[in-house]
Amino acid sequence: MTDDSSAAERAVVSRLARGSLLARLKRSKQALKLVAVPRDHVHGERSRGDALMAGRFTFGAETLSLKDLDFGTVGSAGLLAGQLQGFSWLRDLSAAASREKGARLAEAVVGRWLLAHGTKVDEAWAPHLWGERILFWTAYAPYILSSSDSGYRSALLNTLARGARHVDSNADKAPAGLERITAWCGVVAAGLLLQGGVPRVARGEAGLARALASAQFDDGGLISRSPFEQMQLVDRFGLLRSCYQAAKQTVPDGIEAAAQASLAALHGIMMGDSALSSWQCCNPGESARLTALIEGCGMRARPLRQARGWGYQRLSALGTILVIDAAPPPPQTMADQGSASTLAFELSDGSQRLIVNCGGPGTLPTDLSQELVRGLRSTAAHSTLVLADTNSTNILDDGSLGRGVDDVMIDRSEDNDASRLEASHDGYVRGFGLIHKRSLMLGNDGKELRGADQLIAKGRKKIRESVPYAVRFHLAPGVEATITADGMGAILRSRGAPPWNFRCRGGNLATEESLWIDGRGHPRNTTQLVVVGEVSSLGGEIGWQFRRTS
Repeated sequence: MTDDSSAAERAVVSRLARGSLLARLKRSKQALKLVAVPRDHVHGERSRGDALMAGRFTFGAETLSLKDLDFGTVGSAGLLAGQLQGFSWLRDLSAAASREKGARLAEAVVGRWLLAHGTKVDEAWAPHLWGERILFWTAYAPYILSSSDSGYRSALLNTLARGARHVDSNADKAPAGLERITAWCGVVAAGLLLQGGVPRVARGEAGLARALASAQFDDGGLISRSPFEQMQLVDRFGLLRSCYQAAKQTVPDGIEAAAQASLAALHGIMMGDSALSSWQCCNPGESARLTALIEGCGMRARPLRQARGWGYQRLSALGTILVIDAAPPPPQTMADQGSASTLAFELSDGSQRLIVNCGGPGTLPTDLSQELVRGLRSTAAHSTLVLADTNSTNILDDGSLGRGVDDVMIDRSEDNDASRLEASHDGYVRGFGLIHKRSLMLGNDGKELRGADQLIAKGRKKIRESVPYAVRFHLAPGVEATITADGMGAILRSRGAPPWNFRCRGGNLATEESLWIDGRGHPRNTTQLVVVGEVSSLGGEIGWQFRRTS
C-alpha cells in the first residue's frame, strides 16, 4: 500500500472520529461482555473493502462518502441505507484490512451510529435491522470492540443488549418473510452470545420456527421465490450456525433441516458458471461472492431438482443445465418484484450461458428507469411463449401483480435416454381460452434439448379469429446467432462452448434486440430468437430443438 493511500485512509478515519465524538458516549455502570464470539467463515469482497478504507461505501449504482457520515441524515429507508445500517459491510472490510487498520474505521463508523441512534428507538431499530446488526456486530467484535476507550465499549455493549431486548419484543412485527426470519435469528444469536441471554434462546428458537413456517416452503425455497433473498437466507443460517458453534451449543434439528434445505434450493437455481439464474427481477449476482457464501456457510447440499413450492425445476446432463420456472408468481404479500415468468427457462453448457431471462436489479440500487424495471418483469422479458403480447400474469399500474397464473400442472420422468418435463399454466385461459403447455426433453448426453409449446383450448372464452404469439429465447451476451438459409434455424456461437444448432417448426423465425442485466445490475445488449405466428381458438403447437454440434 502506498504512502498516499495510507494517508487517505488515516484522513477518512480521523474525519469520522474528529471532535472526540466517541468520547462523548456515556459510560455504563454495568460491565457487559460477550460470552462467545462467532466466526464468519464467508470471505468478503476485497474491492469493496478497499473502497471502504478509501472512504466510499458503494452498493449497486449508489455511493456514499464516509468523510462526513451522519447516520441521522442517511436514515434507514432505501436499499443503500439498509445495507449500511445492517453492518454486513464489515465482512468486506475484513477482507481488505488487518484487524488494526479495519478496527479504526469500523469503530469510527459504529461510534457515529451510536451517536445517531444509540440513545433513542427510531427507524434504525426496525427488528430486521437489529437482527442483522446483532449477527454482524458479534461476528466482527474484534473489529468494533478493540478500542481502548472504555466508554465506547460500554456504550456499544449496552446498546447491543438493549437492541436484543427490543428485537425480542418486536420480531413478530417485522414483515413476514426474510425480514422476520432475520429478526428472530438476531434474537437467538443474542441469547447465545450476550451475558445473561440464555433464557432468550428457547423463545428465539420458537419464534424463528414460526417465521420459517410462514416464509419457507417444505422444499427449502422462500415463498417470495427470490434468488437474492434465498442467498441471504442461506447466509443468515450460516451466521446463526456459527453462533451455536461459538457457544458450544447444538443447532436444533428443525433449524438445521431448514438450513440444509435452503442451500439445496439455492443450488437448484445455479447455472454452470456458478452464478444464479435470473428470476423475479433478480440478476445472476456475482459468482465469486456466491461461491464464497456457499463455501463458508458450513453446510453442504445437492441441488434441488424437483421443487414443488419453490417452483424451479432443474434438468442436468453432463454439464448441460436447464432451470425452468414451473410455478405461479409469488404472492404479492411476499414479493414486490414478482414476475410473469411461468414456464420460462435458462440453459447453460458448462460455464457458458446460452438461453437467459432478461433479469433485473433485484435488491441493488439501480439507475434503470422504473418503466424499464417493470418491463423486465413482463413475460416478454423471459424465455417463454407470449400470447398477443400479454403477460401470463397481469402486472398492474402500481407494480403489483393482478390475475393470471393460478395453477401449474407438472409431469416429470427420467429414464436411461433423457429427462422429460411437461408443465402447463392457466394464465391465458381467462383472456383467450387457451392453456399454455411446455414440453422439454434433455438427452442424457447433454447434447440435445427438444421442446414444444402447445396452446390448448379450454374454458368458455373463445378467440373470434386469431391472435399472434411469440416464443422468445433470449440469448446470453456473447452468443451470436446466424439464421440458416431456410429461415427455420440458427447457429449459436460463443467463446465458452461448442456451437449449438437451433431448429423450429410451426412458426417463422426472426431475431430481435434484447438486453440482459448482469451481476452488478448493469444492462448489457444482446439478441433474442423469436418464433412468431398466429393461433386460433382451436390452439396449435410450436416445436423447437437445440443441439450441440460436438
